Amino acid sequence: MDAADDLMTRPYDAYQRLRTTSPVHRITGTDGQPAWLVTRFDDVRAALADPLLSLNKTHAREGSYRGLSLPPALDANLLNMDPPDHTRLRRLVGRAFTQRRVEQLRAPIRATADQLLHALGEHGTTDLIASYAAPLPITVICDLLGVPASHRRDFRSWTTALIAPDPARPHEAKEAIAAMLGFFTELMAHKRREPADDLLTDLIAVRDTEGDRLTEDELMSLAFLILFAGYENTVQMIGNAILTLLQHPDQMALLRQDPSRITAAVEELARYEGPALLAIRRFPIRDVTIGGVHIPAGETVLLSLSAANRDPDRFPEPDRLDLGRDAAGHLALGHGIHYCLGAPLARAETEIALAALLERFEELEPTEEEPRWRPSLRARGLLDLPVRYRATRPTS
Repeated sequence: MDAADDLMTRPYDAYQRLRTTSPVHRITGTDGQPAWLVTRFDDVRAALADPLLSLNKTHAREGSYRGLSLPPALDANLLNMDPPDHTRLRRLVGRAFTQRRVEQLRAPIRATADQLLHALGEHGTTDLIASYAAPLPITVICDLLGVPASHRRDFRSWTTALIAPDPARPHEAKEAIAAMLGFFTELMAHKRREPADDLLTDLIAVRDTEGDRLTEDELMSLAFLILFAGYENTVQMIGNAILTLLQHPDQMALLRQDPSRITAAVEELARYEGPALLAIRRFPIRDVTIGGVHIPAGETVLLSLSAANRDPDRFPEPDRLDLGRDAAGHLALGHGIHYCLGAPLARAETEIALAALLERFEELEPTEEEPRWRPSLRARGLLDLPVRYRATRPTS
């Protein structure tokens, strides 16, 4: 099956057909190389935690789909590692994303959300991705890492070039990678000159004083991954949640009537329209069987999080949004040792973003202009989200 066959344009329809016909399908990746696509909940969940499925590209067979290609200084990250290196690096940064630490960040996140919404004025139209869903997480993650305001760049254009490159601009992805490499090189030098009380300074200290625990490439790659994933996944999670509520005004009304529902609602919204269609690719270190299908060692396995989350054997009436549903156990943020490191922060930002938005605007509705999805096999996110709004009450 070709990857272009509705997997990017109508993913849920395509996944429904695939789940029905077979749990595992042979497809063509975006680079033209073959891969195995897994679509059923039980198979995806088990595979996410299977130590025989490696993230390390050295296990990839020649000619298999490998995904995004990055220079070594950005490639030595958690998405390309297995234990024990994965365990070592994850432990170094895990303390920044604990539930306790995230709770301490809620007040500044809310303050940032309120500032962004206040800047929109009392009424009008706006692209909520550009004006709200994108700047909120970039502010939060940059503050956490300690990236000075003067150093913050247009990550949106870089990440779009990597996740959904424009076929008309074949060099765009390489240009974005070069720009990011230059940015992070400059950023590391800046933090070494001017250390501060932030996560990046802490990681640099670990590298410079305990070099055997963190190589220079690992340090750079960690900074890249935290900033890239902490921004990109949360933009998509917030944007998708807002669009889903706009498409289901009855469910939005429930949240307006009872804001205490928001924490549980975020889980259902993530299940229904999560930030990723696929988990990061995996390579069997020896022959494996998934869903009764034999997969040789080294071939690429793609695990569809979104297909699993719409599996009727796990979630009854999966294509129906139900904010009263118990969506616990969804796979939107992964499972197993590679479960999203920033999941507590992404959840908190999404909860706060929705709460602030619904409190600020009494009227919120889509405009006549259709929102545009990124053309991506892996990510599920919006290029824009045009809305019309009116404030709940006058503000000073």
